[in-house]
Amino acid sequence: QVQLVQSAGGLVQAGGSLRLSCAASGRTFSNYAMGWFRQAPGKEREFVAAISWSGARTTYVDFVKGRFTISRDNTKNTLYLQMNSLKPEDTAVYYCAAAWGVRTVEDMCSIRAYDSWGQGTQVTVSS
Repeated sequence: QVQLVQSAGGLVQAGGSLRLSCAASGRTFSNYAMGWFRQAPGKEREFVAAISWSGARTTYVDFVKGRFTISRDNTKNTLYLQMNSLKPEDTAVYYCAAAWGVRTVEDMCSIRAYDSWGQGTQVTVSS
């Protein structure tokens, strides 16, 4: 198992930027693929982005491509999500998650592949 603790979110105006982080402890961080998900009021939790254990492969949901960047620093056991050009539609609770032993892009995009979850953090984008 790995334990995940997220940074605080925040309130930002449309067009602004915000970086989220997710600190891991416990089982070796570099053995996990990592992902970001979000959940808006009245909606199901949805995939946002994922990164392989080495950081060599990343994948994104279409709506955030070109605006969001997922990265990881295995020496610091930390995952990041850099969010630029934010839109009101991005308002949601954001969750980081870890998937043990996942090797395919398809699996990295599936919520069912993830074993451990952060506590979630609120991101609000005002118009």
